[in-house]
Amino acid sequence: MAPFSPYFSMTRCNGVRGGVSSLLLHDTAARVKPAIRYAPSLKTWFPKQKLPELSHRIDTCTCRLRTPCASLSSYVSADDESTNIGASNDAVETESSASGSELELSDMADAFHISSRTAFAITATIVFAALTFPLVMRSINQAVGTKMKVLSYLTVLSGFYMAWNIGANDVANAMGTSVGSGALTLRQAVLTAAVLEFSGAFLMGTHVTNTMQKGILVASVFQGKDSLLFAGLLSSLAAAGTWLQVASFFGWPVSTTHCIVGAMVGFGLVYGGVGAVFWSSLARVSSSWVISPLMGAAASFLVYKCIRRFVYSAPNPGQAAAAAAPIAVFLGVTGISFAAFPLSKIFLIALLQALACGTIGALIVSYVITKQLGHLLSSEADKPTAADNQSAQNIGFLSDIAGPRGAQLEIVYGVFGYMQVLSACFMSFAHGGNDVSNAIGPLAAALAILQGGVSGAEIVIPLEVLAWGGFGIVAGLTMWGYRVIATIGKKITELTPTRGFAAEFAAASVVLVASKLGLPISATHTLVGAVMGVGFARGLNSVRAETVREIVASWLVTIPVGAILSVFYTWILTKLLSIVL
Repeated sequence: MAPFSPYFSMTRCNGVRGGVSSLLLHDTAARVKPAIRYAPSLKTWFPKQKLPELSHRIDTCTCRLRTPCASLSSYVSADDESTNIGASNDAVETESSASGSELELSDMADAFHISSRTAFAITATIVFAALTFPLVMRSINQAVGTKMKVLSYLTVLSGFYMAWNIGANDVANAMGTSVGSGALTLRQAVLTAAVLEFSGAFLMGTHVTNTMQKGILVASVFQGKDSLLFAGLLSSLAAAGTWLQVASFFGWPVSTTHCIVGAMVGFGLVYGGVGAVFWSSLARVSSSWVISPLMGAAASFLVYKCIRRFVYSAPNPGQAAAAAAPIAVFLGVTGISFAAFPLSKIFLIALLQALACGTIGALIVSYVITKQLGHLLSSEADKPTAADNQSAQNIGFLSDIAGPRGAQLEIVYGVFGYMQVLSACFMSFAHGGNDVSNAIGPLAAALAILQGGVSGAEIVIPLEVLAWGGFGIVAGLTMWGYRVIATIGKKITELTPTRGFAAEFAAASVVLVASKLGLPISATHTLVGAVMGVGFARGLNSVRAETVREIVASWLVTIPVGAILSVFYTWILTKLLSIVL
């Protein structure tokens, strides 16, 4: 049985071994051109992969792709460098025209390559679960009286709405680059992220939250005003969810933290006065609009240039990639274990445990790469490559280096594809544990107010509420997540496994370091900046300026829009509460 590659593989036929190497029968077929580029519409965003036409006709076999894996034809040209965005879009428009007579499907059905009936069934199941599950939650049944139960039910739905929009928008941080580079298909990304996001939210989600989210509001201002505070918390969830849904509809990756902060600021400023807001905290949040993308872009630029300098220019790029992977995993796992998940409070013990975790991770990755790509590494070990003709001594760090071709390209993409999937899985798990608090924090506080259990500033979050937030994230990811994934993975710049890994690795590193140093940082803004940095490393024309302008504009209006919506919703809710209660 031929080794499995998660990125591109072809079935055996007529005794010819599957893989890119079986296609490259002649030197004239060394450069594989992509059959389909990026689509301006969801209808052709995830087309069925087509094999590239070779200059030599291969009569001995007819190769077809094993689904759901992406093929090499879905990537950029074999040198991993030269692209023509205009020509790509023309090719897509032609493909879109040709399929115009096909049955029009919903966006969700088209993105996942499923029937509209199946998409409707999935959506109906999620809606039914969202409306019925709260009825059996202990947090609602503990409420006294019919009115309190109804308010608790509406509160739980508001939290679900916010979590749904977090899944629809923010999960693209973890999976967008993997889908864009072809390392994962959309289905694989959604299924993987669904499991990891829910696990992260349920297992790592904070069990204690502060009623004044993110240190934005001054708690003393709202003492003795439980009804107003309840209305503000509920309105903040609705306001942040509304803006996130608008942003997700247009495919804009915005920060969920900024959404909830903007909503809380609007509520506090109007109903508590100027003294109700910690303006220094708001200034730190706003500064992340500049700090996050700049740090992400700089880090990804350096990582991608290192890959091109030390892997692509090596005599055997495939072996260089296979050797570099365990080192990168060792550094990444060690840093994450030490900084984010210290196993001991004693520095020396924590460091040794982190080093042990990094060593284990490196050994596992080395074993997997050898097992999956060992046949190609052995067959290509002694073959001359294009890199042999380059003088490594004369290559500068910023030099334009030709990428590998043929089987060497398959090895390089395979290695970095594995690493990209690993980094995406970790980011997805961590995201579920971190950002779910943006939804369940205000939710838990509002429920505590209804139940009369507010004591001090800290509220204990029940496990069922954690699970509820995780379910909301998964639901939003399933129904609308593909929209922002399209922006991160396709519309900013073209991504391949090497570029996608550079962006994800750089973004994760920046977020980790900045969090430990206490710098204001946004994971969303950092990743967008990292993707842009990879594009800049290939040339300014490789970044789509129109998409970047739309994203930046959405960042600038996030806090003001959240504030305005929160004030509006609070005004409506206070009127309704005065009638009901």
